[in-house]
Amino acid sequence: MSIDIERYARHIVLKEVGGPGQQALSKAHIALVGAGGLGAPAALYLAAAGVGKLTLIDPDTVSLDNLQRQILFTSDDVGTPKVTTGAAALKALNPAIEIVSQPLAVDESNAASLLAEADLVIDGCDNFETRFAVNAACRVLGKPLVSGAVGRWDGQVALFNATPASPCYRCWVPQAPPDAETCSRVGIVGALTGVIGSIMALEAIKWVCQAGETLDGRILLFDGLTMNSRTVSLPKDPACAGCGD
Repeated sequence: MSIDIERYARHIVLKEVGGPGQQALSKAHIALVGAGGLGAPAALYLAAAGVGKLTLIDPDTVSLDNLQRQILFTSDDVGTPKVTTGAAALKALNPAIEIVSQPLAVDESNAASLLAEADLVIDGCDNFETRFAVNAACRVLGKPLVSGAVGRWDGQVALFNATPASPCYRCWVPQAPPDAETCSRVGIVGALTGVIGSIMALEAIKWVCQAGETLDGRILLFDGLTMNSRTVSLPKDPACAGCGD
């Protein structure tokens, strides 16, 4: 498969990417669960990077209160399906890539079939039931999972299921917290979703290009109010309900 040398020139001169890495990106298929605050910036950067196929999975339509952070959409898009409107925006950014739109909610019954063809999955959804279903499907399918979460001014990113020996999402969150906060209740600064979504895209690009050190076995924690960040180790839990013995 030929690649557009001029479009990807800044990638190709990177020794960690180069021509082989850009070819790998052009052949990669990444599925994004959620086309909202995290999925929007991640999808934009993955499309710009030349990822050959993106699958957008989201059942929602664009609403006015999305536009404070979901930069894939404009005011004219209010009321339209996120996956079809988002696909059009991504194709406008990079016409060479393939976009698959799935206007569906992911659950235990369909997660495996929706994610089976992807090389890597990005989870930017906003509820634990979907996160658990996506994690379980990725574990069964052997798919690496880039997971991100945000709230108020804080965000986190991790890479789960990178290898059979890697931790899964439920090693980090064994059960849904009884007092789980939502962005609609506690708020979210819009620019934070751009920071975390971009980091999720960066992790995916590194994994495809086999560049640098990924967040396999680590959680990146980011505090937007203080601009402090740190990583904490996350070993696989032998008693984990998702991947344990």
